[in-house]
Amino acid sequence: MSVPQGRRSSTFTRLLRHGFTDPSGAERLLDTPALSAVRGDPLLLDALGATADPDLALLGLVRLVEAQERLDGDAGRRELLDTLITAKPLRDRLLGVLGASEALADHLARHPADWQALVTYEHRDLHPGVAEFERGLADATDPDALRVGYRRCLLSIAARDVCGTTDIVQTAAELADLATATLRAALAIAAAAAPADAELCRLAVIAMGKCGGHELNYVSDVDVIFVAEAAESPARPDGADEGEAVRAATRLASHMMRICSETTVEGTIWPVDANLRPEGRNGPLVRTLSSHLAYYQRWAKTWEFQALLKARPVAGDAELGAAYLEAVSPLVWQAAERENFVPDVQKMRKRVVAGIPAGEVDRELKLGPGGLRDVEFAVQLLQLVHGRADASLRSGTTLVALAALAERGYVGRVDAVQLDDAYRFLRTLEHRIQLYRLRRTHLVPEDDADLRRIGRSMGMRTEPLTDLSRAWKRHTSVVRRLHEKLFYRPLLDAVAQLAPVETRLSTEAARERLVALGYADPTSALRHLEALASGVSRKSAIQRTLLPVLLGWFADSADPDAGLLGFRKVSDALGKTPWYLRLLRDEGAAAENLARVLSAGRLAPDLLMRAPEAVALLGDQHGLEPRPHAQLEQEVLSAVGRAAGVEQAVAAARGVRRRELFRTTAADIIASYGTEESPAVADQGALVDRVGAAVSELTAATIAGTLRAVVRDGWGDRLPARFAVIGMGRFGGHELSYGSDADVLFVYEPQHGADDQEAARAANQVVSEMRRLLALPSADPPLLIDTDLRPEGKSGPLVRTLKSYEAYYRRWSLVWEAQALLRAEHVAGDAELGADFLRLADPLRYPADGLSDDAVREIRRLKARMESERLPRGADPTLHTKLGRGGLSDVEWTVQLLQLQHGAAVAELRTTRTRQALAAACAAELLAEQEAAILDEAWVLATRVRNAVMLVRGRAGDTFPSDGRELAAVGRYLGYDPGHVGDMLDDYRRTTRRARAVMEERFYGA
Repeated sequence: MSVPQGRRSSTFTRLLRHGFTDPSGAERLLDTPALSAVRGDPLLLDALGATADPDLALLGLVRLVEAQERLDGDAGRRELLDTLITAKPLRDRLLGVLGASEALADHLARHPADWQALVTYEHRDLHPGVAEFERGLADATDPDALRVGYRRCLLSIAARDVCGTTDIVQTAAELADLATATLRAALAIAAAAAPADAELCRLAVIAMGKCGGHELNYVSDVDVIFVAEAAESPARPDGADEGEAVRAATRLASHMMRICSETTVEGTIWPVDANLRPEGRNGPLVRTLSSHLAYYQRWAKTWEFQALLKARPVAGDAELGAAYLEAVSPLVWQAAERENFVPDVQKMRKRVVAGIPAGEVDRELKLGPGGLRDVEFAVQLLQLVHGRADASLRSGTTLVALAALAERGYVGRVDAVQLDDAYRFLRTLEHRIQLYRLRRTHLVPEDDADLRRIGRSMGMRTEPLTDLSRAWKRHTSVVRRLHEKLFYRPLLDAVAQLAPVETRLSTEAARERLVALGYADPTSALRHLEALASGVSRKSAIQRTLLPVLLGWFADSADPDAGLLGFRKVSDALGKTPWYLRLLRDEGAAAENLARVLSAGRLAPDLLMRAPEAVALLGDQHGLEPRPHAQLEQEVLSAVGRAAGVEQAVAAARGVRRRELFRTTAADIIASYGTEESPAVADQGALVDRVGAAVSELTAATIAGTLRAVVRDGWGDRLPARFAVIGMGRFGGHELSYGSDADVLFVYEPQHGADDQEAARAANQVVSEMRRLLALPSADPPLLIDTDLRPEGKSGPLVRTLKSYEAYYRRWSLVWEAQALLRAEHVAGDAELGADFLRLADPLRYPADGLSDDAVREIRRLKARMESERLPRGADPTLHTKLGRGGLSDVEWTVQLLQLQHGAAVAELRTTRTRQALAAACAAELLAEQEAAILDEAWVLATRVRNAVMLVRGRAGDTFPSDGRELAAVGRYLGYDPGHVGDMLDDYRRTTRRARAVMEERFYGA
């Protein structure tokens, strides 16, 4: 019978509106005899339109009705259709399953009567448990009957899932309960097939993995471990021989596994995987309880204890299963005490990620970055670390454990909520992918039709493809970000290395631990701990979590007492701010960075105590990177511009300098010590260059700000003189160390039309006021201006005009002044005037004809005199970093002599930086490559020692400290382990002795 065109067009439109992608095919299916009784029923069309895939649901319905008719005739077909139209819960469940799962539609086509299973729980509020599923499988006396019964039970779980009656947690738990019932039924079938074996042994099946954790997927390997003992019987009251019992149990276990794993016309239930057993595939399938314990106590690896966290007896001998769990549980919670526990777990996960094919990483829902495994591993790691002392964390279910971690303060509440939400989404997505064909996969499909079905099944009806993609990316991004904080944070590694009692920080345990760690004043240290950790507030709970970690990090330094005292001071200053403890707990690097900074010496903690909020820099990924000079200078000038008076302006500039000095010292300490996330920087020269450049740029910005403040205060916007500051010495060479003075020259020129005397007075006033302001007593570090390198030295005027400098240098300058000018560089003030000064200096520092023999002899004479007269009395010449043998002076004078001799001819030598000049001399073959390397190594090492002394003592020094603890701290900064300061001194002497040998040949011509 033909259908009128108008009616066909109307139906076609309605089908499109209801979400059908193949309206023509849908029309043909609706016109089949099977659906003749409900063809025009709007309820059916609305219900089909509400499914994940209306086309798939309609096809499945037609197949089911036709199968039902073949089974029970027309009466069976009418019963199904009548119930479908009149019972909305059944309609939603049946069509929901048919629209989401092709595999379950296939099952219903083979077993049409199973649609009745969807009526069973229609009017029940309770969700089924193991007992309910066992009743559903009670008639399964052979493997095929078990497979059919399993799919029937699975049908009811899927129906509740796709209709939203259960959430993902309940669905996963129901799947685990169904697996439990199925394992029990399979074991019963195996026992019935071999009653003699069943009489010989007691066999317990221990669920592991997702089944053990009550969070199973639709299609997943069911991980198990088998444990057996000999059975007692009236005929054998002493029990069977142990070996005989294990062999019998092995046969039963193997048969049970085959029942579940083999594929027949009814499909496969799921593979049973026993590879988590001791020794994995190479180990026996079944062991006795004592054999399990012997293995775990002696041979087990870290991942095996992590796996046992989810162990749960599910089938077989319940008493034996309980005994197994009771025996292995203490071992699980002691696993975190094992050496290298956290790195082992992290490496295991990295190996899993590394095994994913490159083309699948972005689609891998389970093992890819931001995937399910990230959440599960992070939670398990936190459980194993903190669960030693906190039994509330010992759940095998991921989200239950996550909630407990948040409740107890081990995970931030907001982080836990976000992680929970992301995990639920990802698990739901995984379920929907697997449900379609009941295949084990964790890859997000690429086909648009698949993605559309999945998106609609998750409630995304308007733009399912776009919305699903966005939600997936958002949630994986959240997991990746939080996983990096929770899983990789080195806090856990340190906590895991402490004795279990220490996480509680009882008074006695804390005192014992402090003594063991080598605190010089454990009484004071304990007082600090009590002040930080006492009380029941969330803040105190977080401190109690952090402190055992920090104690270990402090103990890894040369001065644990100073580290703990500094932590208390910072906590007292910032403890009430909402972000401080959160930063330390959640940003793993911040806590370790703070510990390193506080216990490395006096300078960095002193800088931090004057502005404790700077601790935020330690948790910022880019917080410790040096700032560009232009950015620094702009901030200083802005701070100066906002200040009310000149002293306040300079105080503001010095405040910026203090913060930036802390940034530089903290970065230097952390790079030198290394952390769990990033090992110590191996390139010592790069560290020296970074510190020298950062301190020099900061000094230049501070001087520029001070100059601006002085000029504004005395002359407003226009000084009667153009004024420039020339950096000299290590300042001009961008090689300042933490304790260096700023060597400078001041140059001025009268403004156009200004009176010469007025300009001179103004320039001298500027210099005097700058020096006064920068030397004012303050909580900020002083910045001392040294002008001794000016013409005529201390006897000469502080500031000169360009012409005055030119006249002096032309008529009176000595060779040492030309040598000093090698370091001259404009650092502040009038840039054009500074450039003019450098042009004036170039002929002097790079003489066209090089140096005369007399000039070379004079330089050598000056150097020899310096060595004999300026070395402090009593100083060890082999350990003095500046004037000692092979120290800074030896290297710099050697390089500078080459610059004076060849700078005019070799452009690359025209640099103020020592290491650049060394490299240029080597490139020009003025030094052999090995010679340049020896000099460079010595110069870098001596500079590092000077920086270390300032960091450790809080004041500058040119030789190694005499105090044992301070000397050890210098050693730690330089990369030497505790107890190796003798090696450090020997290495220093050896390095500088080699440099001296090069210097004597190249400088003195020996």
